[in-house]
Amino acid sequence: MLDHLIRRATVVDGTGTGAYTADVGLKDGRIALVRRGPAAVMAGGRVGERARTEEDADGLVLAPGFVDPHTHYDAQLFWDPCATPSMSHGVTTVVGGNCGFTLAPLHPGRPADADYTRRMMSKVEGMSLAALEEGAPWSWSSFADYLDALEGRIAVNAGFMVGHCALRRYAMGPNAVGGTPDDGQLHRMLTLLHEAMDAGAWGLSTTRSPTHSDGDGRPVPSRHAGPGELLALARAVGAHEGTQLEAIVAGCLDRFSEEESRLLVALTAAAGRPLNWNVLTIDSADPGRVPHQLATADRARAAGGRIVALTMPVLAPMNMSLGSFCALNLLPGWGDILALPVPERIDRLRDPVVRAAMLRGAASPQAGSFRRLTDFGRYVIGDTYTKENDGLTGRTVADIAAERGSDPFATLVEICAADDLRTVLWPMPTDNDPASWELRREAWEHDDVLLGGSDAGAHLDRMCGAPYPTRFLGDCLRGRGLVPLERAVRMLSGEPARLFGLRERGRIAEGWWADLVLFDPERIDAAPAALVRDLPGDGARLDSRAVGVMSVRVNGVETVRHDVVTGAVPGRVLRSGRDTETVGTGNF
Repeated sequence: MLDHLIRRATVVDGTGTGAYTADVGLKDGRIALVRRGPAAVMAGGRVGERARTEEDADGLVLAPGFVDPHTHYDAQLFWDPCATPSMSHGVTTVVGGNCGFTLAPLHPGRPADADYTRRMMSKVEGMSLAALEEGAPWSWSSFADYLDALEGRIAVNAGFMVGHCALRRYAMGPNAVGGTPDDGQLHRMLTLLHEAMDAGAWGLSTTRSPTHSDGDGRPVPSRHAGPGELLALARAVGAHEGTQLEAIVAGCLDRFSEEESRLLVALTAAAGRPLNWNVLTIDSADPGRVPHQLATADRARAAGGRIVALTMPVLAPMNMSLGSFCALNLLPGWGDILALPVPERIDRLRDPVVRAAMLRGAASPQAGSFRRLTDFGRYVIGDTYTKENDGLTGRTVADIAAERGSDPFATLVEICAADDLRTVLWPMPTDNDPASWELRREAWEHDDVLLGGSDAGAHLDRMCGAPYPTRFLGDCLRGRGLVPLERAVRMLSGEPARLFGLRERGRIAEGWWADLVLFDPERIDAAPAALVRDLPGDGARLDSRAVGVMSVRVNGVETVRHDVVTGAVPGRVLRSGRDTETVGTGNF
């Protein structure tokens, strides 16, 4: 007997081939039957054998569950096993441990290491420190312990890279920041990495991004690693089945330097494994950026490696504030001013000389892709907190500045100062023009470009990238229509599943795991993001409800019905080798 039967669904199977009508039967967590056409429906609506439960999916699309290749749910899964809002938007598998940051391994003899890790994650990934302290047990030492702590208690499937920062901190202690490992410390790092991959870690993630600083404001540990250390770790990754590399360098924000390009190519070639990076930014104002970035992928192929760029298929809004850490802090000359105590910060921001210097830094080449955030007239005022700012919510700074006879940045500062810098600011994207969307469509055709980069689980009160699958599908079906539905579903499911070598996931086929999303093609979309306070310690985060998602199933068990989680936790910790197979650099 089948566990469940989905009748008369329009199946988009994740391969990119044409949709078809079929009945799909589930049993023991897998797809037991796919019967196409009208003949599939027999007497009483049953296919061959009885099913414990059935549903009529006439007019609905059944697709494989989506795979998000870049998340930071490493901590959130402990207090939120459903990985919200990702799962509600059809995501059934998440990849964590990215950007060089993981919660394990932790040295059992140094309790301060856990505190360092929490403060680093809070600073660099925009996570609530209170939520990190109260919401996770911090009971592990080894990476195996960490994976075991999640096993059997999550609703989504989750796989994790090992963060280079954690390896360095374990092996070198506080000297991980600023130090160079001796032979013994490097050997310890390699041993830890091998042990983690033996336990099921997916490989190594690392960062050299200048935007990544720890809780003390110093460069995170992996930023101090030299090429020799990185190459030794990459070779270790290549010794294990079903593994990967993930790396963030300064050029990910704009353009790779020659040194960065050579390093990335050397890493993937040394490992014999794909390397992915986040995130490819596409903007018609700089049409040369994409060819420049993808030239490194071409070099990797020639060297026997593979480098894959993640890119978002939607514009994920990100709010800003002059009162808390955000992307504005990363503009040249801004960080020191925005780190001052609020009263002193307001005084400095009101100084025309200081503002002029800040604007020069924002316009400098060193600002890189963050220059996109400096057209302050295009900012829209969000939440305000004082009577002086009544009626400003939803208005652009340019319009308010014109009324006041002031320049946009000075106007923005005065609005924020009235709120003691609590004002929420929404920068309007500069890359929402037809030319930019055409450049995106062209980039998606490249073999070394993959959809993803949501950062879901991080920057919780600043951005909400998790809903990108539903928003993208809605745009494909009822908006720009840049790609057909079948291609869009493959980009969200089959392609990331293949990159990571997921065994029998990312496709609707008999015998494959029943990770499924059932949605209404007439309504599929994502609601606007809204701030909710549901984190441990009463912390805030942005959330977005799914529209038109009827059901999500993970390993055959329904986890979401009409945008309401069921409470079931059928997800698995996906372990390399067992749940992933090796995807060689020539497999593309």
